[in-house]
Parts: sequence; C-alpha cells; structure tokens
Amino acid sequence: MQTSEPPHGSVADAPTDNWVDKFAPDWLKPYARLARWDRPIGFQLLFWPCAFGLGLAAIADPLRGFDWIAAILMFCGAVLMRGAGCTFNDIVDRNIDDKVARTRLRPIPSGQVTAKRAIGFMVAQSLLGFIILLQFNAFTIFLGFASLVLVAIYPFMKRVTWWPQLFLGLAFSWGALMAWSSQTGGLNVSVLLLYFGCILWTIGYDTIYALQDIEDDALIGVKSTARLFGPKAREVVGGFYVGAWILWLAAAMLSGADVLFSLASLVVAATLGWQVYSLDAKNPDNTLTRFQFNHMVGIALTLAFLVEWVW
Repeated sequence: MQTSEPPHGSVADAPTDNWVDKFAPDWLKPYARLARWDRPIGFQLLFWPCAFGLGLAAIADPLRGFDWIAAILMFCGAVLMRGAGCTFNDIVDRNIDDKVARTRLRPIPSGQVTAKRAIGFMVAQSLLGFIILLQFNAFTIFLGFASLVLVAIYPFMKRVTWWPQLFLGLAFSWGALMAWSSQTGGLNVSVLLLYFGCILWTIGYDTIYALQDIEDDALIGVKSTARLFGPKAREVVGGFYVGAWILWLAAAMLSGADVLFSLASLVVAATLGWQVYSLDAKNPDNTLTRFQFNHMVGIALTLAFLVEWVW
C-alpha cells in the first residue's frame, strides 16, 4: 500500500518528474492528470493493439504495406479516447477513489476539478476523437461507435464481477479490430485471434497493476482478478501471457507469416516471461514497474510484424 503523498498535486502513481508536473501551466495540470497525460503508459497500451492490427494487415497484403498515416491517426485517437475514458472512470469512481491511497489525490476526489468541469473535458476529448474516427471507412467508424458500449460499462464492472480486467481487455484490445478493418473493410479469423490474444495480455498486465490496490480494494469491497487469484496471481498471469503469445503467433501464421516472425516473437515471449519470473506481488514498486514494462511488449510485437513485412 502506498501512503506517501507526492508534492504539488501530482498523483501517487505518476512517474517522477513527468512532463505535466515540470512543464504544463498550472491551469492545465489538473486536467492533464485527469486524462493521465502524466502517465503515458495508458494510451501507449491502448495504441499498441492498433499497431498490431496494422502490422497484421501488412503481412496479409505486403503490397499494401504498413499504413503509417493510419498509425499516426490512431495514436492521436488513443491519447484522446484514453483521456476521455479515464475522465469518465474518475467521474464514476469519485466516491471510491478518495478511499484508496493510490487514487485519493486524483483531481476530482482531491477537489482540483469539479465533476461538472470533468464532464465538459470528457466531451471535448470525445469530440476530437470523433473527428479522427471520421477519417476511416464506414465499417471502422461503426466499430468505433460499438466500442463505446465497452467503455461505458467498464467502470462499473469492479462492483459486480471479479473480472473487471476482462472488460478492460475487451475495450483496450478493440483497436486491433479497428486497425485491421481500416485496411480491409472487414474482419476475419486471424484478426479475431489477434484480438483475443490482446485480451489475455490485458488481463495479465492489469492483474499485475491491481496488485498495488489489493488491500484497499478488499477494505472497500472492490473486486479484481488480483483479489480473485490471490497467492496464485503470478502463475495465472503467466498462463494468460502464454495464451496471448500463442494466439498472436497463430494470427500471424494464418495471415502468411513464416519462421522470421516466429523467431522475432521470441523477444515478445522473453519480455512477458521476465515480468512473471521477477514479479513480487507484495511490492508495489515491483508490480508497477512490471506493468509499465508492457510498453516494451508492444514495441517488440510491432517490430516483429514490421520485420516480417519488410523481409
């Protein structure tokens, strides 16, 4: 449990000397923290399934290649929609966050931003995200609207199920489907395997993240896979990671990848395996570091797709 309070209104799990705390004007800081701009790992993890989908599409049709313009648009969309989703989550959880050590200094429970202003900020981010969505084909736009159902229900899942991480996985992995459809106009079995792999990956890394709050969550009755798995969390996360890697490999093979991708994907397996091997569930700094390391998983898998496409 983290009990020390960071200075100058920053939140407990933000990186030290992040750009928001150092450079953002004072009027912007509470909103930037609300959108988690001080913690880029969130929008990075939302973006990587988009990159995976574009990479898979490039393997399936090498002449079309990797769509870098779509990647830039989707990165911007990930930043905006991650921010909007976090703002919505904090509005919903404002009466819970003030009871948890890691979240009590967030802008709404600490009084830096009112719920009314947070709603306005959420709407502004969503509208900008909508403008980006309109740059894609009709089916991708439909998928974008469909994802809002998952975004809307996720904050409530910790109250009704032990598996809120599953619903986060459904939402955070959706970009893989949208990226593929932006290139092909539809879906197929290979991208569904990619999507399911991303869901397992998300359950794994968010279980690691939830280990930080396991004591506070138990006190206030919030459910999570970290609490569900208990002392078996490390082994279960390892199982999810193995399943994710197998599904990613199967998706690539089904789209035409060969032994080069298989070899490159061993780096992905190593980054996942290191997290499980070195995980200390009782050390919040350890779990946070392992969770954040999943940015490297995203980089490694994207490079594996790119290497296969180039060669």
